[in-house]
Amino acid sequence: MTPQLQQAIKLLQLSNLELSEFVEQQLEENPFLERAAEQDDRNPERARTDNSANPGDQVGDGATETTAMDLSKSESMAEAQDAFDSAYDDGDYRDKKVTSAESDAAAGDYKTNDWAGLGSKRNGLDDDREIGDTHTSDISLRDHLTEQLQVASKDPKTLFIGSYIIDLIDDAGYLHESTDAIANRLGADNSDVEGVLNIVQTFDPSGVGARNLKECMRLQLQENDRLDPTMEAFVENLELLAKGDLKGLIKATKADEEDVRDMIAEVRALNPKPGYAYGAEHVQVVNPDVYIRQAPDGGWKIELNNDTLPKILVNQQYYTEVSKAKGKEKDEDTAYVQEQFANASWLAKSLDQRARTILKVTGEIVRQQDAFLAYGIKHLRPLNLKAVAEEIEMHESTVSRVTANKYVSTPRGLFELKYFFTASISSIAGDEAYSAEAIRHRIRELIDAEEPKAILSDDKIVEILKSEGVDIARRTVAKYRETLGIESSVQRRRAALRKAI
Repeated sequence: MTPQLQQAIKLLQLSNLELSEFVEQQLEENPFLERAAEQDDRNPERARTDNSANPGDQVGDGATETTAMDLSKSESMAEAQDAFDSAYDDGDYRDKKVTSAESDAAAGDYKTNDWAGLGSKRNGLDDDREIGDTHTSDISLRDHLTEQLQVASKDPKTLFIGSYIIDLIDDAGYLHESTDAIANRLGADNSDVEGVLNIVQTFDPSGVGARNLKECMRLQLQENDRLDPTMEAFVENLELLAKGDLKGLIKATKADEEDVRDMIAEVRALNPKPGYAYGAEHVQVVNPDVYIRQAPDGGWKIELNNDTLPKILVNQQYYTEVSKAKGKEKDEDTAYVQEQFANASWLAKSLDQRARTILKVTGEIVRQQDAFLAYGIKHLRPLNLKAVAEEIEMHESTVSRVTANKYVSTPRGLFELKYFFTASISSIAGDEAYSAEAIRHRIRELIDAEEPKAILSDDKIVEILKSEGVDIARRTVAKYRETLGIESSVQRRRAALRKAI
């Protein structure tokens, strides 16, 4: 594999921001590369390298004719695919296996809370220890939480919601968005979002996922088995600690002074910004690589984020001038000029190919997950890399690279492209598979609607699902029911009898 081909494959994995950094380096090193705006400002008529049949095309511009596509309800995917295939041949990427190191994310804006100012020395509330002194890990908070999420659950719906929540958690470890807002955006039940948040709040570092300082303190005290009613009352009145109001705390907690001082020391030993222990300096503000918007005809319009795409041109005129001047120079000088010009041309072509490939892959994902975008997570379809690759006639490894490190802005929020890949359950007819998450949702619906005198057994649920065309085993229903935190039919029947009594 040539270095140029390796470079082209590597570009597929980069986000737009990472790509911009790479192109900036190339602009500094290669004399035949220029920013499109720079060249147009100086001399709009300067010659450009032209690899197309249209002389007016801006060849090498990473954001020219390939930044958008429409998926209308009337347009078939075959037509869209033909439009792409006429301009882009992916054959060179097939069966190539090249890996690249993960890029360091850029630093973002940190959000803080007021806990650091709570250490008052008035009225005897003195403690000289610095709060929040922690050892910073090299791993980012997001990666640390994601690893724990993948261990905590294999449920696609939980993983989807959990990943979304983790993306919303700031550097300090706080979630600043309500579960209602998240549920509305994802088209999920608020109880599901609350349940997943409860799982995330059990992760390390203790206190992560809290929505305010008091909740952060509660989570840490709960993990230490110290959240008794007296401590609960203390946490509810943290503002008195900030004011240095010892008497107010004694009154609020109904404890004596010694106990209150002990609680002060205990709470001050907690970490009000637990997220800072995990590489906050590596967290970046996420900008979408692709926009998905509703089209007037009810379909979807897909656009690359032009604001973050680098725009370059290859300076053909300068190459011609240098080539003539070097005509009588040493062979190595001529070889250097030719090599740099070839590299510039290849980069321009690679940027164009990258744009087309991202649009093509995203277009197929949107086509497959149209119901999710329109109606929410209950309609998330089963999807894997192989299915997308086969539909657009690309290698599975190419699809994998395209979906890595890419964020897409949709009417339902900002997601990584990889979010849209889920497990599936076969249908009895064998034609269309059902999302495992959709099956879980249906099981919950059936149990929620059951009558106290007609509790559904797992066998009965299997019977109902099969009547609806879902081919599922009893043990799978039991497993899904357990992952939903729902008791067995025997336990539910006993609970119903107790209520009746």
